[in-house]
Amino acid sequence: MNLHTGLKLRMLVAGSILFAFYAAIVGLGIAIWGVDIWPIVLAATALFGVFQYVMGKKMALWSVGAEDLDENEHYQIHAAVERLSQEMGIEKPRVMKAEMGVPNAFAVGRKGAGVVVISEELMSVLDQDELEGVIAHELAHIRNRDVVMMVVGQSIASLVGIAVYFLTVMGERNFGAMIMGWILSSIAQTIVMIFVMAISRYREYVADADAARAIGRGEPLARALEKISDYSQQAQAQAQQRGRGRGRGERQQGGKPGVDDSVQALCISGGSDRSIMQKIFSTHPPMEKRIDRLRS
Repeated sequence: MNLHTGLKLRMLVAGSILFAFYAAIVGLGIAIWGVDIWPIVLAATALFGVFQYVMGKKMALWSVGAEDLDENEHYQIHAAVERLSQEMGIEKPRVMKAEMGVPNAFAVGRKGAGVVVISEELMSVLDQDELEGVIAHELAHIRNRDVVMMVVGQSIASLVGIAVYFLTVMGERNFGAMIMGWILSSIAQTIVMIFVMAISRYREYVADADAARAIGRGEPLARALEKISDYSQQAQAQAQQRGRGRGRGERQQGGKPGVDDSVQALCISGGSDRSIMQKIFSTHPPMEKRIDRLRS
């Protein structure tokens, strides 16, 4: 079984399970409010999903303060995106930049309406061939449509969490019910996200392989991942030192490295996973395994 077949099967299984969760929410709404208003319940949940998908893309861009990458100033990057897009059979996506605190990049959207966001830190630490490897990786996510699955999965997880919360507090107006609702809502969202994460780690391997094929070899992307990992570890160590300094009464300096968790799941680097639980619920495979695969 090749990587793309494996990804399609995983997306099919995960999509079916996510649809089952969605159908359960619709059925629950009909059971509570009556069969007579089932079209309203169906329309409301569908509109919520569409709203979450559209806003999920916009929120990802807003959360990092993304802005268009000037084509005159960064001609080489735009030329690489154009060339690689043609090589991979997709339309050139919108190219944006952002300050993320660490070298990183992510893609949102679908074929014909994709966006690739590159951090300014990434552009400053990578050589051109390494940067092209990262760009090809993000273009692969758009071509493979796995970005859509990630955003839709997060939307359904949110929908399930909201439904569980309201079911828990229904008929109860006390603080204890609200706390219990929040706890059960978080658990429900986590359960749904487990199925999303089942494809999240695998899709990174597929995008790595596609990028290596598009640029002709895996070494540039392997070097890029090494630099991203090293930089992220240094930024994390510096953040911990600042945290200890604040504990001794020092003033905070600098911002928090990295990006929001929902956006981090879309990035080429998901950060380091040191604890067992972090590894279990990680959205990305271990960086060293990805590098080994690219070099093998």
